[in-house]
Amino acid sequence: MIAMATAPGNPARPMEDWAGATDTAVVVLDGLSAPEGTSCRHGTPWFVRQLGPRLLTHASQPEVTLRQALAAAIREVAALHEETCDLSHPATPSTTVAVARRCGDDLQALVVADSSVVVATTENVVDVLSDSRVDDAARSESQAALAAPAGPERERRVADLVRVQQRLRNRNGGYWVVQADPDVADQAVTRTWPIACVRHVALLTDGATRLVDTFDALSWPGLLDLLASCGPGALIAETRRLEAQDPRAVRWPRYKRSDDAAVIDWTP
Repeated sequence: MIAMATAPGNPARPMEDWAGATDTAVVVLDGLSAPEGTSCRHGTPWFVRQLGPRLLTHASQPEVTLRQALAAAIREVAALHEETCDLSHPATPSTTVAVARRCGDDLQALVVADSSVVVATTENVVDVLSDSRVDDAARSESQAALAAPAGPERERRVADLVRVQQRLRNRNGGYWVVQADPDVADQAVTRTWPIACVRHVALLTDGATRLVDTFDALSWPGLLDLLASCGPGALIAETRRLEAQDPRAVRWPRYKRSDDAAVIDWTP
């Protein structure tokens, strides 16, 4: 069984998250908002809409590894706009990736950056697969941005953070996101579980993990229980309810009041 939901953080802006599924594979993407002047005329929403279906198609082929599937999807999307856009620009459209699939006797998962795959096993263990390198890069700038007073000062600190992150993006000693270089797939974090031991799988962008990692309102098992009982739409609705209680991000410091969210709930 597969259920999914997506919702924009700001209804006035195009969605930069994406979710999709086949019978055997599920994918969520969290596009990174890019500043003006990236030398790409298409933008992040276009990028995730192109990458997501291609990654899902390749990941659904069991003879292809998940790293190979991601590399192929990156290569195909780059070919769509390499003649019109400067794909070497550090702020060219980019995205996090989380993908999981049932392949033979295994559940296989891959992540790049801070979208997550959460797996509950038959032994009542909850495993969370994410990529912490994005959090480790520019940690001091990130802490300064979150500690700054809400308003212009925090906005200035966030802009400083973004500039530093762009310098550290897709390089050793920094962190990795999916842009135009298929070699980034080699840097992905992967994990495998015996499918017989898997009870429940959830894929979430970071706009949908706030109940756990920002608001401390749920544990990971509690988040899976909410998904199982009420579904992905209810998880996003509860996230929006707490965001509305803190519209200036004072009680729960965060870069955006509300972020795009994508959730897939899967029983493989």
